[in-house]
Amino acid sequence: MAGVPTLDDFRRYAITRSLFKPTTLPAAIRQLGFVQADPMRAPARAQDLILRLRVKGYRAGDLERRYPQLDVDEDYFVNYGFLPRQTLALLHPREPRQSWDASTRIRAAELLAFVREHGACHPKQVQAEFADHGRAVSAWGSSLQATTHLLDDMHYRGLLRVQRREAGTRVFEAVEHPAQDDSSAPKRERAQGLLDRVVALYAPLPAASLAYLSRLLAYGAPHLKTQVREALKLAESRYGHAKVEGQSWFWPADENPRSRRFAPDDRLRLLAPFDPVVWDRRRFESLWGWAYRFEAYVPAPKRTMGHYALPVLWGEQMLGWANLRVEGQRLQHELGFVGARPKGAAFKSALDEALGEFEDFLAQGGIDRANS
Repeated sequence: MAGVPTLDDFRRYAITRSLFKPTTLPAAIRQLGFVQADPMRAPARAQDLILRLRVKGYRAGDLERRYPQLDVDEDYFVNYGFLPRQTLALLHPREPRQSWDASTRIRAAELLAFVREHGACHPKQVQAEFADHGRAVSAWGSSLQATTHLLDDMHYRGLLRVQRREAGTRVFEAVEHPAQDDSSAPKRERAQGLLDRVVALYAPLPAASLAYLSRLLAYGAPHLKTQVREALKLAESRYGHAKVEGQSWFWPADENPRSRRFAPDDRLRLLAPFDPVVWDRRRFESLWGWAYRFEAYVPAPKRTMGHYALPVLWGEQMLGWANLRVEGQRLQHELGFVGARPKGAAFKSALDEALGEFEDFLAQGGIDRANS
């Protein structure tokens, strides 16, 4: 590739390649390769906030409503989310780092037999059958029904899949993933395929961020941890790369970050905290010169941006953040800016358009917008 990209090139490239022209829901998920999920609704779930900018006419909840008909699965990648079903062959059969004890194996076998017999099961249905299992502590420290905890673990281990959701609750069915060749070369190929998907989703990536994401792959593919580490060592021979302002960057080898086709439009977009454009906070600060913080779990008095601040992207400028909420039939918004609030009709028009699109996405007729 002639010439070395600049940070300006990387900024335009990061925006344009991820915020592609809106398409269909299946096509958008295929192009992204992974959509991170989060249960918090503020005022919509992360997966909906991510997809609304990439799917024509998307409305909050469309993914959940259409999920049973899509060639998509909820599963574990670098985080929990939605991915094309074909990617499961790179992740399963998954071999967790911790084995079950004899008691858990027996309970899991009983539960699996029940799900196979009854078909797709809501957790309440399973809890009613296995009430004697008691309670367990989740990874977050909260108390759960032991059957709910075991359902989650069985899903992670590839014994169950999410068949659909009912009011946000996962309904599970039994599944069997095809056996894989566990010899050295096929395992290396699967690990390389996973790392390729990471680069394709989050490029351009600083070297430190690529290394961090490779470690996160141990979440979705703990049994390929060694092979992923080996694949990372081959990054310079497999991906496009350059050293820019003292930092090494990586991107798919068949793309040119300096291409003129990577030219952001002048729309204003309200991005999810987990949107691929802003997910990597290290890259965010390198490209936009300020630190974005996700403060949903920060005590309210210590927040500087708000409970669920959405980064505000206008063209290629990351102006600041917005907190949105619906009160009654009014969409309220509060804005924060890194510098001065932009003046003039162009910004007001772009903001009004973005808020109007957000109202349509929430699909709540009659919402009035309250400016702040």
